[in-house]
Amino acid sequence: MNRLTGNLTAWNGLTLFLILAYLGFFLIYPVTYVFKEAFWVEGTFTLQIVLGLFESPYQMGCIFNSFKVAVVATVLTLLVAMPLAHAFARYRFAGKSLMNMLVLVPLILPPFVGAIGMKQFFARFGSLNLFLDQAGLVPLSQGIDWMGGSGFWGVVIMQVLHLYPILFLNIAAVMANVDPTLREAAENMGAGGARIFMTVTLPLVMPGVFAGSVIVFIAAFTDLGTPLIFNYREVIPVQIFDKLTDAAVDPSGYGLIVIVLVMTLVLFVISKRIFGGGGHATLTKGHAHAQELPLTPWKAVLVYGGFGLVFFLSVIPHLSVVFFSFAERWFFTVFPTEWSTRFYAEVFTLPLSVGSIRNSLLYASLSASVDLVMGVSVAYLLTRREFPLKDWLDALVMLPLALPGLVLAFGYVMSFNWKIDWLNPRENPMLLLVMCYSVRRLPFIVRAAVAGFQQTSVSLEEASQNLGAGLLTTLRKITLPLVMANLIAGTILTFSYAMLEVSDSLILAMRQDYYPITKAIYQLMGRINAEAAPVACALGVVGMLILGLCLWGASMALGRKMGDLFRV
Repeated sequence: MNRLTGNLTAWNGLTLFLILAYLGFFLIYPVTYVFKEAFWVEGTFTLQIVLGLFESPYQMGCIFNSFKVAVVATVLTLLVAMPLAHAFARYRFAGKSLMNMLVLVPLILPPFVGAIGMKQFFARFGSLNLFLDQAGLVPLSQGIDWMGGSGFWGVVIMQVLHLYPILFLNIAAVMANVDPTLREAAENMGAGGARIFMTVTLPLVMPGVFAGSVIVFIAAFTDLGTPLIFNYREVIPVQIFDKLTDAAVDPSGYGLIVIVLVMTLVLFVISKRIFGGGGHATLTKGHAHAQELPLTPWKAVLVYGGFGLVFFLSVIPHLSVVFFSFAERWFFTVFPTEWSTRFYAEVFTLPLSVGSIRNSLLYASLSASVDLVMGVSVAYLLTRREFPLKDWLDALVMLPLALPGLVLAFGYVMSFNWKIDWLNPRENPMLLLVMCYSVRRLPFIVRAAVAGFQQTSVSLEEASQNLGAGLLTTLRKITLPLVMANLIAGTILTFSYAMLEVSDSLILAMRQDYYPITKAIYQLMGRINAEAAPVACALGVVGMLILGLCLWGASMALGRKMGDLFRV
């Protein structure tokens, strides 16, 4: 067994120890602390905290509302993503590459930010109702309540418009791997297109559909920012957020965290163990692309029309935020009547916003750097070394995919209530914000790095070492340059998502000096000053531009493999 694929060396052992220490301290410890506080009271095991939630009609209503939001959002997202993924995987048509890129646009704006502009468009006296009134279709006095009286539909719509690209990428990647000879066999036996899809394609891609749906469900179930903006407070995430300050006297927040964690872990295990997190094996995957069919005229209308409608709806939040950020006067009119750039000037002069941009850039850069080092180290050990419990390390590194930021951030606040200022989020949350960001996005770069290592022939590294190069020299001059595209894409993704992370930021950033962009936006929206909302939107646009550039760079580096990063 050669030095590159053998057992652990002393240096590898030290690396493994540091990885486990990092995951143990910043992942396992806060989660186990929450469980301890939920089930042990004064040294005695009890189920009362968790069971008490099911005895409270109000808390049961919150739990039910969260499930309702997640289920409805997942179903609607599936109805949007499945037809698009099928069309992109099965047919060839003009503009397909451009449309593949445009699909990613909704990802550049968290629903938390888009909800600000959506309220302006779809409120009781918003732009849409004003347009319908001016067009003589629906009188303003009978205006439609598009968001729903409680804000439920506003939350759901924002989730669907933001999350459908993730499900689309996941399903499209699996559909592209379906063996075309299976469809051809069904056609030869007389089956039509709809029957082939239902009896051949759909069963083969169900594991990928389920894996993507799990991501959507968990994201919708644990989203904190969007319900806060729509003031839809009777959901689990908002209840947990409200209970941060009085957890010492009201431990029900621990019980809610346990419910969220157990539910997400059960879904994660089902996805990995029963469905395997991916599609079935295919026989001739390499020929799948060659089997793309041309569009008939009526199918072209459906594909272009369907994509155009979905894309238009998905960019409404972005457009509304942009409009709001330039609106000097926007009152009882369909569009702003006066425009100004002064809110952007305030973004770069107001201490709150300037500090938040600086903080987000710092936090995102540090967390991406941590992820790069950890990701390469983990990927190297998983692909180049053999050691006991190797599969457990792989599972542990992937666990944050199923761990909502809400859970981890709450655990940080409760478990790190220490007298050491830099380890206490109430005093200085910078370290914990960086670590929370990095732990949650580590799977992205690990997957990207593992894919790169697996595609790199070990023989090249062996040749380098046979010529006298050491392990570190081989890694620096041979291995890392060959996997650089994967590492760049993974690092860009971890950076971009850290820039506009919502749940972690809202919970952990407790002092204004340490606010990232999303916490600053939330604080601005809470101000009575009428000009605070446009400034918040302008700050959101700045973040959106940064995130958009990052996702574009990642997609250029990974191409169609982008969808693999979003699988459970």
